Amino acid sequence: MFRKILITAAMTICTTFSAYAAEEWKIIHAGTLLADAREQVRIEQSIIIRNSEIIEVRDGYVTAGQVSGAASAKIIDLKGQFVMSGLIDSHTHILSQQEANRREIRVTRSSELSTLMGVEFGMRTLRAGFTSIRNVGGDRNAIFALRDAINQGIVMGPRIKAAGQGMTPTGGHGDGGGFRDDIFPHPHSGVCDGAAECRKAVRTQIKYGADHIKYVATGGVLSMTATGTGQQFTDEEQIALVQAAHAMGRKVAAHAHGKIGLEAALRAGVDSIEHGSYLDEETADLFVATGAYLVPTLIAGHTVERIATERPDFYIPEVQQKALEVGPVMKNALRIAYDKGVKIAFGTDAGVNDHGTNAYEAVLMNEAGMPERAILISATVNAADLMSLTDITGTIEAGKDADIIAVSGNPLEDIATLLAPSFVMARGTEINLDVPPVDLFPWPKI
Repeated sequence: MFRKILITAAMTICTTFSAYAAEEWKIIHAGTLLADAREQVRIEQSIIIRNSEIIEVRDGYVTAGQVSGAASAKIIDLKGQFVMSGLIDSHTHILSQQEANRREIRVTRSSELSTLMGVEFGMRTLRAGFTSIRNVGGDRNAIFALRDAINQGIVMGPRIKAAGQGMTPTGGHGDGGGFRDDIFPHPHSGVCDGAAECRKAVRTQIKYGADHIKYVATGGVLSMTATGTGQQFTDEEQIALVQAAHAMGRKVAAHAHGKIGLEAALRAGVDSIEHGSYLDEETADLFVATGAYLVPTLIAGHTVERIATERPDFYIPEVQQKALEVGPVMKNALRIAYDKGVKIAFGTDAGVNDHGTNAYEAVLMNEAGMPERAILISATVNAADLMSLTDITGTIEAGKDADIIAVSGNPLEDIATLLAPSFVMARGTEINLDVPPVDLFPWPKI
């Protein structure tokens, strides 16, 4: 009998707590609101939030008493701020940053430590105003654990869409890079050769929880081998990768620098090209014809070029040469793509650049000739579309998650104002911006 009373009391407490938690209201008074980056700003608006959800956006500064059921609502005064939807970075590697001893780390760092590092890097990203990210390759167990912990409210961080391990051919960009077979036996689930192996590799990532698939269509800058930036997977292998992913409801991102491999990925039907460094007008026309997004990652090129120039002993010679060759051409690629009408989604390759510096990508995009509004669209509406998050985030409107940031200036006039957000809210939770980042790996700073 006593046990029954305890159970009943506990259920009553839980029910009462749930009811209380379900009625946590906040009202943001936004002096200038860009609810949708494709539309004009609105002045003196109120964003009404219940728990994690935007309930309504109203003209004027409403009080708690003017909202049914929200008598105890917290008023957040952003009357002097520019308010917009949380930013989205559609190309990150949230579990790590560049380190001088990365070959040793590859065979000594545990998945568990990578996950914990991802918590810190995720918070840096969140404090920078990025409320959602797409992770495009990393330790499978670590990234899925981090994503799920954030989704379940165990830890705080940006919303994550995760690829798990990237797909690479043997010896390609993303393979182990010269380790003994007993350290990195072949094949592991990210390395595949031939159409059949490629299909199985995709299905394996999906089996363990991949939200999307990422593969390397071409060589890359940071692979520690002199294999260039040309095509690596064959046309047939790329078709197999894309078909296998699409058949199981997953979008596909292709890392691609060189023109030939890049165009092979587009013909294979990928949903996005990451980097696109050597695209030309002909390639841009193929982008438009297929509807694929370009994720330009200018800050990655900027970072590796700076490191190769300012710290010539940091990279091995093969990587240093590629960094000096690829970095300088990426702005021109974006300029061509934008002028030709290619769809562009914001992405940084964070992990190459320091986590938390994501917004500098916007400055570089502007320098490449992309207007401020187009950049904001790429970092909200377009990135949400690429990541299949349009129903959840990317704009501020009723029914969407309360992913909201504010800056003191006007990013439609000066995109650099995004570098210092004054307010960040992720899924209805206000983020403390007063926490200084832990400078784990000092670099030449941006």
